[in-house]
Amino acid sequence: MPDPARIQRLRILKEAEGYLDLISVYGDQWPPRPDLRDKLAQRALDTLSRIDRPGGQAGTVFFLEGQAYRLMERYSEAIASLRSAAEIEPENVSIRLAMGWCFKRSKRLDLAIEAMEEALAIDASMAIVHYNLACYWSLAGNVKLAVAYLAQAFEIDPNYRDRVGLERDFDPIRNHPQFLALTTVIV
Repeated sequence: MPDPARIQRLRILKEAEGYLDLISVYGDQWPPRPDLRDKLAQRALDTLSRIDRPGGQAGTVFFLEGQAYRLMERYSEAIASLRSAAEIEPENVSIRLAMGWCFKRSKRLDLAIEAMEEALAIDASMAIVHYNLACYWSLAGNVKLAVAYLAQAFEIDPNYRDRVGLERDFDPIRNHPQFLALTTVIV
């Protein structure tokens, strides 16, 4: 027999996800104006607030809250929600990726790296985790680790090579011989 409260919670979660999707649908190519972005993210938060007892969906609620705050560039609030989500869903790599993203923008590279290392321990087969670790270690000035993680990202998914040229996180090491040896293609 269907549980009406659970069905309603799932509908609310889908609605909140929809608002967040509207913000990120075009990625970095056509980001929405900040006022529209914040209005949609706030709608997602308002929608989530209609869930009084999340039950088994608590991790998802916290994750979506964290994503809304992240999109609004309210990183400390995002981190708080994402930490709550991670306590409930410790094996969810997406939560760790979002946490790392927020820590980086909060000038806490140490915690961004820690979040990515936790993600790596959960699933070492995801190129994005290796790539983000490469970015964060580059920003931290550790060429050896940045290049090692970037090489692993390329091995898992060669398409990550296409991102390197425009990735500003690699600017601190862009002219280093180890980085050039990895990223320069000889034809």
